[in-house]
Amino acid sequence: MCVKGLYIIAVLIGLAASGVLQVSGMRVYTSGDVEAVNGTDVRLKCTFDSSAKINPDLVIISWTFKPLSGGRVIRIFHYQQKPYPPLDDIFKKRISWAGDIMGGDASIIIREVKFIYNGTYTCQVTNPPDVHGPVGEIRLRVVKTASFNELLYLVLAIGGGIAAVVFCLIVIVSCRRCKRKHRQRQLEGDEEVPRKERKDPTVCHESKAIHLYWLYSSHQSEATHLYLSDSSDGMISDPSTKDPSSSEDDGPSLDDDFGGDDSD
Repeated sequence: MCVKGLYIIAVLIGLAASGVLQVSGMRVYTSGDVEAVNGTDVRLKCTFDSSAKINPDLVIISWTFKPLSGGRVIRIFHYQQKPYPPLDDIFKKRISWAGDIMGGDASIIIREVKFIYNGTYTCQVTNPPDVHGPVGEIRLRVVKTASFNELLYLVLAIGGGIAAVVFCLIVIVSCRRCKRKHRQRQLEGDEEVPRKERKDPTVCHESKAIHLYWLYSSHQSEATHLYLSDSSDGMISDPSTKDPSSSEDDGPSLDDDFGGDDSD
């Protein structure tokens, strides 16, 4: 009995150990429920975290699909050192690899989804020695038009992007205006000093102005005096006017010169 009890205890310890290893091994995360409009592309996001160092040559990723209407589970994608998309069935040429092994990403993209793609998708990842762990599930629902929540998210995303761009433009324009005003103020400040020191050549000090006026007045009076003196000294009498006293002082007339001969 003791040996049997010890055996049972050893088995339980082994199971517990395997459970601990399983919990601390591979962990897979998916986005849960996904909605996509008919005819559009959808990304099925799947990420993983391994307790062991990721070896890209040993990592194996497997995607399966179970239709919503029921039926068998089919493998739609496989990755081992390189992606292997499906070559037949309804997903032929519709699935592409969108993951990054070293980044812990095992996502895929389904292009131009159809209503027959409604169902549950599972993502399983192994990275030896982490070969045990839960699988990730995604429930895809294909609809004719986007729901209100999807449209709201889309509008918010677009509006947020536009708002961010406009805000950046406003900040850039404001910074340029501030720099331009600062430069103008600097230029105006540099120009004010020479403007204050600059003097009008036609304006002089009051004492110099009085001195110049006195010199101008003195020269003007001297010029007037000289002009009057020159005029009085150079005055010439009119030949038509005759001084009475000048007749006595004049020399002999022509009649006296020629009349002397007649008297004789």
